[in-house]
Amino acid sequence: MNIALMAEDSKKELMVQFCIAYCGILAQHTVCATDVTGRLVTEATGLPIHRYLSHTHGGVQQIGARIDLNEIDMVLFFKDPSSDALTDDVNYIACLCDANNIPFASNIATAEVLIQGLKCGDLDWRNIVNPKLAKK
Repeated sequence: MNIALMAEDSKKELMVQFCIAYCGILAQHTVCATDVTGRLVTEATGLPIHRYLSHTHGGVQQIGARIDLNEIDMVLFFKDPSSDALTDDVNYIACLCDANNIPFASNIATAEVLIQGLKCGDLDWRNIVNPKLAKK
């Protein structure tokens, strides 16, 4: 499955810790991220991560385009609820995920439920939705 990672600056360390904890599961899938988040996660875990541009240079829009093409199977976008900085970007990604029935987590609690579901095969229905992507 194709998993996208994004995190606000104040949540990047939490994303790194999450990815360290679930490195074994994530290693079985294709992971992409915005630039800084991807670099930090790769440095901490050794996971190969396809890195898009940084947020300020259009990385969210690049991942959004892949979501719109239904090429992403899960999105983890850790948002800081005390900040309004990326509210429009989070809403943009969440709406694209809703339109394409793509599981979306904006916090670690939901991300853990999704990653455990991924581990158990509960998200294998995405392979039915996108059989051409399942062969990769």
